[in-house]
Amino acid sequence: MSQNINTIVSRAQQGEAQALEQLVRHIQDRVHRLAIRMLVNPELAQEATQEILIRVVTKLSTFKGDSKFETWVYRVATNYLLSAKKVLASDMGLTFDMFADGLLDGLVDENAASSEDHVMLNELRVNCTMAMMLCLDRDHRAAYVLGDVLELDHHEAAEVLDVAPATYRKRLSRARSKVQEFTAQSCGLVSKTAACSCPRRLPAAIANNCIASVPDVLSRAAPDYKTVRDLAARTADNLVAAKLQRATGPLSVSKDLVCEVLRIVTPPDPT
Repeated sequence: MSQNINTIVSRAQQGEAQALEQLVRHIQDRVHRLAIRMLVNPELAQEATQEILIRVVTKLSTFKGDSKFETWVYRVATNYLLSAKKVLASDMGLTFDMFADGLLDGLVDENAASSEDHVMLNELRVNCTMAMMLCLDRDHRAAYVLGDVLELDHHEAAEVLDVAPATYRKRLSRARSKVQEFTAQSCGLVSKTAACSCPRRLPAAIANNCIASVPDVLSRAAPDYKTVRDLAARTADNLVAAKLQRATGPLSVSKDLVCEVLRIVTPPDPT
C-alpha cells in the first residue's frame, strides 16, 4: 500500500468511501489467513472473514491509534474467532490422539504407495497440516497461529489476545510442545519411523473424500510437495513443525469480499 496506513484509516474514519475500500482490501487476506488457520474449513473461514471485516468497518471509529492498525484488526478478528456462537458450534472436539488414530486408518503398504502424484500429495499435506491445529483448544490454537504461523512477536500477540506477555509465552510454549511432539511421532515428512506418510495415506484420503479430486486454490498456491519434503529433511527437529505449518502458501481469500462488505455496511442513498 503506497500511502501510510494511518492516513488511510483517518480518511476512512471521516467517511471517505475510497479510503474505506482501500482499507478493507488491505486487510482481507490477513483476516482470512488467521480465520482459515483457526477454523480450517474454507467455507466457514470465508464466512468468518466477511463477518470480521464487517466488525472492523463498523468499529473503525473506536480505533484510536494506540497500537498498529493491523494489530487492532487481529484483535477484532481473534475476539470473533474465540467467541462467536456459530464458530464455537463448529468445534469438532478433536484431540491429537484421535487425529493420530485417524491417520492410521487405511494406510497402504509401502510398496503400493504412490510417490509420483505430487499435486495430490501436496493437497493431502496442506489439509493434514492445517487440520492438526484443530487438536489444540482455541486459546492455545490462537497463540500458536499468531506466534509460530503468522510470526507475530510475543508482545504484539499478547496484545492481540489481551493477555499478559508471560501468559502468552506459556500458552505458546505449551501449544508448540504439543505440535512438535505430534509432528515428530506421526508425520512421515519428519520421522522415518512414523507409520503415516502422505504416499501411504493418499489412497484412503481420496476414497474417503478427505481431499478434492482437483486440488483447491489453497494447496495450488502452497509450496510443492517435493520442496516441503526437502525442507523438512534439512530442518532442525525443534524447528521443523513450525516450518511445515508455515508452508501452506499465502492462504488468500478466494473471493474478493470488499464490495459485499461495503454493500452491507453502507446505508442506502435516500435519493
